Amino acid sequence: MEAFIRNDQYNFIKSQTQILTNGHGTVNNSDVLLALKALAKEKVLHAFDVLSAEQEELLLPVAEVRNKEQAEVFLETIKPYVIPFKSFTEAGVKKLFPKVKKLKAPSADSIDLTSISYISWIDKGSNKKFIIAQDLYTQKLKGIQGTFKPINQKGICTLCHSYEEVGMFTAEIKGTVQGTFTQRGNYICQDSEACNQNLLTLDRLHDFMLRLSK
Repeated sequence: MEAFIRNDQYNFIKSQTQILTNGHGTVNNSDVLLALKALAKEKVLHAFDVLSAEQEELLLPVAEVRNKEQAEVFLETIKPYVIPFKSFTEAGVKKLFPKVKKLKAPSADSIDLTSISYISWIDKGSNKKFIIAQDLYTQKLKGIQGTFKPINQKGICTLCHSYEEVGMFTAEIKGTVQGTFTQRGNYICQDSEACNQNLLTLDRLHDFMLRLSK
């Protein structure tokens, strides 16, 4: 069976195992637990547009998770079926940002591509933050760049919608009049690795990339 689970879907399934674990640890009512199990199964299956019988069979045991150990075993079982982020090269990254001189991109070999939905780093040479994600429709890599200013406090991240240490990411967008530019910004996680782990859907990421790349 080929990989069919995106990183954000894997994170969502993981969040459901945590809900089940917490439920079994705090709830004694059998009817409530049955409802909790049914809801977890329903939510996990609905996270996918289409599932084959084999894929569904792989995911259904999520409802049987009762504790942390069982959750870990289940997640290890489905981890091999997580689709890795599209592989990239330094030359390919430079093509995404042709106007940036001496850009130093991270190496794909140093990243667990099955644990990310986007790549982000700060380039010391230009002192800018770069973000690369896959286009929603073409699945090709798409890049945006901008300034990033930490605010030294927690807030809601635009991408993962979690309460984390955030900063303001600001990008220059072409204006409606030729030769003019406008700035658009959003608060996003300082730690992109944590943000990738918190992503439960790609909707906000795709919207962010679209708005800041026009």
